[in-house]
Amino acid sequence: MLRDRRIRPGVGLVAALAAGGLLLALPPAAVGRPAGPAPAALAWPAAQKATLPADLPDGTAYEPGVFADARTSAGTAPSRDGKSLRLVVRAGDGSVRQLRALPSARNPSFQTLTVAGDQLFWFERSDTGLQLWAAGLAKGGPAHRVTADTGQARFYRSDHDLVVADGRLHWVASGPAGATEVRSVALGGGPVDVRAVPGIWRLLSWPWMVDGVADTRGARTLHNLATGRDVAIARPRKGDTDCSEAWCRIVSLDDDGYSRIELMRPDGGERHEIAGGTAATEIVDVVPLGRFEVFVRIGRNAELTGSAQLLVHETATRRTVEISPDAGNVTYRNGVLWWTTGNQESFVRHSLDLRTVP
Repeated sequence: MLRDRRIRPGVGLVAALAAGGLLLALPPAAVGRPAGPAPAALAWPAAQKATLPADLPDGTAYEPGVFADARTSAGTAPSRDGKSLRLVVRAGDGSVRQLRALPSARNPSFQTLTVAGDQLFWFERSDTGLQLWAAGLAKGGPAHRVTADTGQARFYRSDHDLVVADGRLHWVASGPAGATEVRSVALGGGPVDVRAVPGIWRLLSWPWMVDGVADTRGARTLHNLATGRDVAIARPRKGDTDCSEAWCRIVSLDDDGYSRIELMRPDGGERHEIAGGTAATEIVDVVPLGRFEVFVRIGRNAELTGSAQLLVHETATRRTVEISPDAGNVTYRNGVLWWTTGNQESFVRHSLDLRTVP
């Protein structure tokens, strides 16, 4: 069965901005803008990138969950008869290898795909529960279950929802009395270690966590799981703050009601504005790789097209680079940024390995 032609997923905040009327009255700076940021092809000519078909060779719709490099990915696709959901690896040469298949009647999903070396790890959910699995990215042995002792795992669409460090897999789950359980298991399986931390936290690069998940103004504290040390975040009086262990992102409104995106160090140093007007954040992770802040700029046609200008701010040079003038379905994981371009009937997927930017 060939894929159903779906409406191309759009940029996450386009609908929200449209509902709020921001698309009807763009600020003057967004109209008739002079020559803008340099295209990525000129700014980063040596970076690895690819343009990939949206479908697998069998005609089924493919949704990548993680890229190992610009051309190699793992993701999901239905079977041709629609009776199962498959987890597959699509290699750089376009060949496809199936790792798992779950009956569609069990409401399956494959979540939080994570790459470490030549290994792929993921959570798979069905009406029978949540389990953690693993397999080799290259051709090798079959997929195997790591553990079913996952707790009430929490996912934030972050690159750090499942972290590989010190020979173990780490994730967070809901704990008793409003605490967060930090759970871990050896890569090959075995007993699950559970550590309760008061409050609601999400993982960052190991061994850091950040709070603010349930705070309308965002993060207040970084916590080091290895040392037990807390680091207070110099949260501004206005705006919503989210942080990595190295950078914080502040999103606020200016006096005219348009957005302002700023970056600063957790101690408040190096604070600077990176975008305003109709700019909007688009991924959960703050300054991936400690180098790049990803955001979009909403244009007048965004409500109709579901796409926007995709941009990246370099923290080292403080310049902004245009990744795509017309991007939809923007996703980041494992150092690779990917997005779609095209129309509702036909679209392609693009990838950019930010790890290869000089």
